[in-house]
Amino acid sequence: MLLVDEIVSETADSIVCRKTFRADEFFFDGHFPDSPIVPGVIQCECCLQAGAILLAGRSGDVAADAVPVATRMDGVKFKKMVRPGDTVEIEATLNDQVSNAFYMTGKMKVGGKLAMRLDFSCSLSSPAPTPPSGSSRPDQETST
Repeated sequence: MLLVDEIVSETADSIVCRKTFRADEFFFDGHFPDSPIVPGVIQCECCLQAGAILLAGRSGDVAADAVPVATRMDGVKFKKMVRPGDTVEIEATLNDQVSNAFYMTGKMKVGGKLAMRLDFSCSLSSPAPTPPSGSSRPDQETST
């Protein structure tokens, strides 16, 4: 589920992306039926995805097949509701790097006003191996 529509600008240490929340997004059905708002976890995920896009552009720091995995979120604050039809700007800024750990700040703005912010960290992981076609997962094996 990609939650970034476009990249607006990018530097070595920051990125600004844009997303317009359509009224038919699946999460609005239950959050909330008579007064839909974008769930906080979706807002956080937007920032995490912007951070992953930023890291993907840092070829010297990130192996081609590395996957950024969120390891921590702190100081999450929701300041303004985000509703269907809103176009948001998503900012991710790299604050520090220690080995393969990246410490970032994410912000989401609606109409230029801060809607939410968080500090987060992620580390780089190797992608999970793809099981051979036709093979079963260990939890699906049956004994004969």
